[in-house]
Amino acid sequence: MSRRLLGLLLVLPALAVIAFLFILPLVMSAVGAFRIEGGGFGWDNFYKTFDLYTKDIIFSVVIITISTILIGLASIAIGGYLTLGEHPVAVAILRWLYRWPMFIPFIVVGQILRTFLAKSGLMNSTLISLGLLTPIDAQSYLDWRGIVIAFVWKQTPFVTLLVAGAMASVNRDTIEAARNLGASRLRLLFEILVPQVSVTLTVGLILSFVTMMSVLSVPLMINAQSPTMLTADIAFRVNAYGDYGVANALGLVSLVLASSVAWIYLRQSLKERA
Repeated sequence: MSRRLLGLLLVLPALAVIAFLFILPLVMSAVGAFRIEGGGFGWDNFYKTFDLYTKDIIFSVVIITISTILIGLASIAIGGYLTLGEHPVAVAILRWLYRWPMFIPFIVVGQILRTFLAKSGLMNSTLISLGLLTPIDAQSYLDWRGIVIAFVWKQTPFVTLLVAGAMASVNRDTIEAARNLGASRLRLLFEILVPQVSVTLTVGLILSFVTMMSVLSVPLMINAQSPTMLTADIAFRVNAYGDYGVANALGLVSLVLASSVAWIYLRQSLKERA
């Protein structure tokens, strides 16, 4: 009995943080989404949400889906080269270099790419100075492309770290046997390594999907036009109108989108275990 009480006391601070910082705000947001003028409850906030922000909901899903696919491909390519690469110096440089964006906050990523991707930014200026681009052909990437670039650059190291670790734990005998039979590195990567690390890759992509759904700084700093991400809409409803009802409804829509991805993975995982 004393051991159980001691264990409960040890986890109580963590449970309190989860309850007051996550569960309680979620319940309050859910209640506020259905509360309408006059103190009653109804679907008015959701009608208004889909009437005003349907394009933004679709835009958010498309942007995050594209980013997730690109993150998966980039993490497979980097993890595969770290595992199968035959140039020790190149592997060492890549292993040291690819992790840096993981330690940079999203708000800093937004500011960096805001100056890098602008029409007169560092990228276009460098291309012009190298003679690869003329000033009249320079264009700004501060739109949906900039958001995708920011998400992919920021989240790829996180997924790559998981995928590369899983690939490194794969039995090398199967890789060497395939090499002896004449398999190319691409076949080794996609027919041997990727199937064995698919669960780890899926987990990393789901976590990245949920993380990107919650980012506010990147769409605000890079894409100052419509349509935009749901997080920017939530901030706009609160700051411009003080409309917490619609803001809470948008938050629940985001929660449903993020939960649906996690539910698909959990369902597939349960099928495999069964």
